[in-house]
Amino acid sequence: MQLSGINIGFAITGSFCTLDKVKKEIVNLVNKEANVIPIFSYNAMSIDTRFGKAFDFVSEITEITSNEPVISIETAEPLGPKGMIDILIIAPCTGNTIAKLSNGITDTPVLMAAKAHMRNNKPLVISISTNDALGLNLKNIGTMLNVKGVYFVPFGQDNYNGKPKSMMADTTRIIETLEMALDGKQIQPILNNILK
Repeated sequence: MQLSGINIGFAITGSFCTLDKVKKEIVNLVNKEANVIPIFSYNAMSIDTRFGKAFDFVSEITEITSNEPVISIETAEPLGPKGMIDILIIAPCTGNTIAKLSNGITDTPVLMAAKAHMRNNKPLVISISTNDALGLNLKNIGTMLNVKGVYFVPFGQDNYNGKPKSMMADTTRIIETLEMALDGKQIQPILNNILK
């Protein structure tokens, strides 16, 4: 499926080491003439880290997409009822976010956007990045793998020696995952070889 003219909600949570990779894919989506609506979790839009300042990142994404970011629960809620997006991706999706998502908790703009979007039976794509994917969050990932209309960007262990429970999505496959999800298909294989 072509992404030109498709309204993509791009929800960003606080896996700060992944933000540069995600930014590249947002640029690629805009270059494919998709309309990208950025959505930020409270942590992603407010915490400065060694990877950069939150304000600078939010400003860059706003400029790249030419859309004002969704930064509150109040502005995220209408995304569903007004049918403002065709597909929603959470990238990166932290362990905290997937745990809340799998348990129906909606206490950030990203989670409200997901809840509002899913009520319309439109596709939700998850691009995980969590240090405990093979720990306590394994059950939450398993839960979401079994939810109709939810699709995963292929993921794998990113540092099996230093962080044996950590897994990260292959962000270079975001676009093809979105294209297939719009056709109701899960890209395969879901599990990658070990990421470098």
